[in-house]
Amino acid sequence: MVSASPAKSVSGPASSGGKYKTGAPQKRMQSRSSKAGLQFPVGRVHRYLKRQTQNTRRVGAKAAVYTAAVLEYLVAEVLELAGNAARDLKSKRISPRHLQLAIRGDDELDMLVKATIAGGGVIPHIHKQLLEKGKKVQQK
Repeated sequence: MVSASPAKSVSGPASSGGKYKTGAPQKRMQSRSSKAGLQFPVGRVHRYLKRQTQNTRRVGAKAAVYTAAVLEYLVAEVLELAGNAARDLKSKRISPRHLQLAIRGDDELDMLVKATIAGGGVIPHIHKQLLEKGKKVQQK
């Protein structure tokens, strides 16, 4: 004969097996960028670093965080200066011209960025001797 007691449920709250406890909420995954307090993707930078190095070299986790932080700082610096240049020229959008004016106007960024910016134009500059010659003609 079959007993009259109810069968135990395997997946009920009384079960004690499994990876997580039933009372504790699961921990949400947190990206390495948010752990470091950055906007730049640390995981992607780490992947690019591993891809660009030689096969015999290893890339530590902190190297990706540091590189992403440096890149984020440089981008923020350039965007701030370019935004100021755009505001001075009464424009709401940052164009390549504003980037050119921002980078060439800052000595450290000018040394760092040696590339030609497409559509950036030239930096306005009038030689001193040309200015002096014009003043002498006006005085006579």
